[in-house]
Amino acid sequence: MTSTTADIAGRTVQPDDVVLRPARTDDIERIVELNNASAPAVPITPIEDMARLVEDSTLTLVAAAPESDEALGFVVTFDGGIDDFDAENYTWFEDRDFSHYYVDRIVLGEEARGLGIGQQFYDRIFEIARAEGRDAVTCEVNIDPMNAGSLRFHGRLGFEGHGEQRIHENTVTVRKLAAPVR
Repeated sequence: MTSTTADIAGRTVQPDDVVLRPARTDDIERIVELNNASAPAVPITPIEDMARLVEDSTLTLVAAAPESDEALGFVVTFDGGIDDFDAENYTWFEDRDFSHYYVDRIVLGEEARGLGIGQQFYDRIFEIARAEGRDAVTCEVNIDPMNAGSLRFHGRLGFEGHGEQRIHENTVTVRKLAAPVR
């Protein structure tokens, strides 16, 4: 269930207060902080690797706090059909000829959860996928270690499982998910 407000930096924030905007270079440190605080749901990522991922992405969006403009969360996406992006999860979908728009990771800081920001991110992603003529939005969610909250969230958005894969040198199992573009 989505709450109606959150206390962020001593200010009551409502969902409509949050602004989605493209990530900027000055967001990278905060993106890494949010990302690494969310491990093991997402892999720990050094700043240089994150900067490269964001730069190479089709689009990285930040959910920005009102007034401070600080990142409360982010999503990194890639359009399907990119030849020089060889991440193993992306490649799994490409090898199966999905006409897709891929979510590499979506992360919300603890204080921003429950505000509906994840839904806002996905609303925008589905708009982009539709505009690009894609049939599905794809992603993966950890099932070992289990990320039950993310599986429930994605299930509510219409994502269904299409397979599983051991990744990261056999230390993590992910479920491959896809949702039809709505």
